[in-house]
Amino acid sequence: MVAAEAREHRAPPEARGERLDQHLARTFSDLTRSRIQGLIEAGHVLADGRPAKASLRLRGGEQLVLHIPAPVAAVPVAEELPLEVLHEDRDLVVVNKAAGMVVHPGAGHASGTLVNALLHRVKDLAGVGGELRPGIVHRLDKDTTGCLVVAKNERTLVALQKAFKTRAVEKTYLALVHGHTKLEGRIETLYGRHPTNRQKFTGKVKEGKQAITAYRAREHFEGATLVEVDLLTGRTHQIRVHLAESGHPLLCDALYGAGRKGKGQVAEAQEALGRQALHAWRLAFTHPRTGKALKLEAPLPEDFQAALARLR
Repeated sequence: MVAAEAREHRAPPEARGERLDQHLARTFSDLTRSRIQGLIEAGHVLADGRPAKASLRLRGGEQLVLHIPAPVAAVPVAEELPLEVLHEDRDLVVVNKAAGMVVHPGAGHASGTLVNALLHRVKDLAGVGGELRPGIVHRLDKDTTGCLVVAKNERTLVALQKAFKTRAVEKTYLALVHGHTKLEGRIETLYGRHPTNRQKFTGKVKEGKQAITAYRAREHFEGATLVEVDLLTGRTHQIRVHLAESGHPLLCDALYGAGRKGKGQVAEAQEALGRQALHAWRLAFTHPRTGKALKLEAPLPEDFQAALARLR
């Protein structure tokens, strides 16, 4: 169990005029700003011996103390569920997520999630956000399989989130799509919510965040293509949207494939899959503590292999 901690810091003269929460987030870079704001709201941050507000403007010279309580048990319960671990050390774990597994508990999925499985599997969690829970760095859709990295402590979570945001993480997927794609392509659009269907996203917006997807055709079949995809930005449903809007939806993608059914071998491949044909194949990044390069690869799941066998 990680113990409670107190951190002391004297605001330097150059901090004059800064908000307290902004200054502390920069000073203690292993804590997120939202985490620091939570500590302030709970009365765990003192300025010259008195509880302070996040909006406090510093004069410079204040003695600041952060009391970080010991992490409490997470609300999700630990569950013994099948979980394939590709890599684990004291800071992080990389798993090969199975199809049908939701990453985090939510509406309609209170149990049976990856977080529930990790709480049972990982015995050396150091706490994230004040709870003994794994730090979810990124997500995969329920029916997408493959590499997913999870932080065991807050310092690693912050570092990995920054690496993902600055595109310092290489994410390569394999997908089976309808039709014959070009040998290679790059799709770059603005990206946002679909204007009429709020469950969907689209790259056909006038305002939004940048989304970039690069792909290469690995194998052409009759009526389908196996593509290797580099996800250069991490927008929700990005690969599914970009490929569908370029005329090549994923096999069995009910949301973006408009129920598109193939013929012959493609139909057989769809029957073998029964879920969107997307697999997070490779993940490469620099370990935030050791500085060493980590390159992980998740083997293709049986249903994806069966679909390829039908197409071949």
